[in-house]
Amino acid sequence: AKMGLLIDDLLSFSRTGRTPLDARIVPLGPLVEDARREVVSHAPERQIEWNIGPLPEVWGDPSLLRLALVNVLSNAVKYTAPRDVARIDISAERDGPDAVLRVADNGVGFDPVYASKLFGVFQRLHHAGEFEGTGIGLANVRQIVNRHGGRVWAEGAPDAGAIFHLALPMSARVAPSTVPEVELT
Repeated sequence: AKMGLLIDDLLSFSRTGRTPLDARIVPLGPLVEDARREVVSHAPERQIEWNIGPLPEVWGDPSLLRLALVNVLSNAVKYTAPRDVARIDISAERDGPDAVLRVADNGVGFDPVYASKLFGVFQRLHHAGEFEGTGIGLANVRQIVNRHGGRVWAEGAPDAGAIFHLALPMSARVAPSTVPEVELT
């Protein structure tokens, strides 16, 4: 069963890298709420306090952005499991041409020395027996955000929660990986 889940996650990861973007202006508020409802439906017994601030519009593919949000919110719910009451704060701020979505939790956190490993395929900072998952979710988030010309990073400390940041463009722009090279003569 675990191998089947791993294969499904790898196929999903592969598809997110190849699917053409259907980008447009997307209001993050309804997208976050939809992702939140999905995540909560998989953890009905959990007591979770959500604090969601005003969220802007961004430029992107709604289905891919939703997948990234489901992964980030699932991660927050998963790593707050040892807490009697999980607290997840979602906010955004403008940073030049980007909106930076911030997802903070009161979970188990992580050693910041290993922050760069969080978004790699099969990279886990906790033992597989402690928390379920395949190690693909945050790699998917990074791939989706990068395809939109954005960036992603995380902050955390052991037993002090984590904060995930997703910087997404607020208007159309060409992602760095798709800029045509110009030959100088």
